[in-house]
Amino acid sequence: MRNDLKARRAERRWSQAELGKALGVSRQTVIAIENDKYDPSLPLAFKLAALFECPIEEIFVPDEEGPIAS
Repeated sequence: MRNDLKARRAERRWSQAELGKALGVSRQTVIAIENDKYDPSLPLAFKLAALFECPIEEIFVPDEEGPIAS
């Protein structure tokens, strides 16, 4: 999953540590999410959306691997 968390954080001039503190996670977790190494849990994704005052879909975009099989 891709995201634009780094750009959103930079717009607000927050450090990774500040964002982590606001979310209740470590700076390392923020780094991993920003670098697409870790997909956040659904509760954490909702926290991010609330913090940035936008829908989750504006922050996180699924990788383009084709349609989901039903």
